[in-house]
Amino acid sequence: MDGSHYKNIIRKDIDTYLELCEPCQQKQEGIKKGIVVKPIISSEFNSRCQVDLIDYQSQPDGDNKFILVFQDHLRKFVVLRPLKSKRAEEVAHTLLDTFTLLGVPAILQSDNGREFSNRIIKNLKTYWPALKIIHGKPRHSQSQGSVERANQDIKNMLTMWM
Repeated sequence: MDGSHYKNIIRKDIDTYLELCEPCQQKQEGIKKGIVVKPIISSEFNSRCQVDLIDYQSQPDGDNKFILVFQDHLRKFVVLRPLKSKRAEEVAHTLLDTFTLLGVPAILQSDNGREFSNRIIKNLKTYWPALKIIHGKPRHSQSQGSVERANQDIKNMLTMWM
């Protein structure tokens, strides 16, 4: 892609599609411009990962009502896992599964949701004492900016497919 076309699609066609796509327009209207926060610097894969949940209770897929989003901060590599609930036990089990797949991050950052601040999540440190678990500032989603952006992209994709 050189900026004017991608494969056999020219930029003008893409712009026209985006102008006529109602879900795209609705999502654009909802985008808020926020304050700029100091960026988090990561030096290697798995040095810092962020985890969050996307709530899909209004459009469940069978028993699955949530999506766990696990993102490496440096590479922006994302792992998605369906969840039936956001109980700490299920979240911890899913994180354990993710850690055995990718390895344990040096720092795991989450928001302040009970599913992440629960004793069960903190018990993951018994298996990996070097794991540092930190939580973002309350009611300040910018501290989770990378995974929040991934969440928005995932929601946009799912909206288009559903």
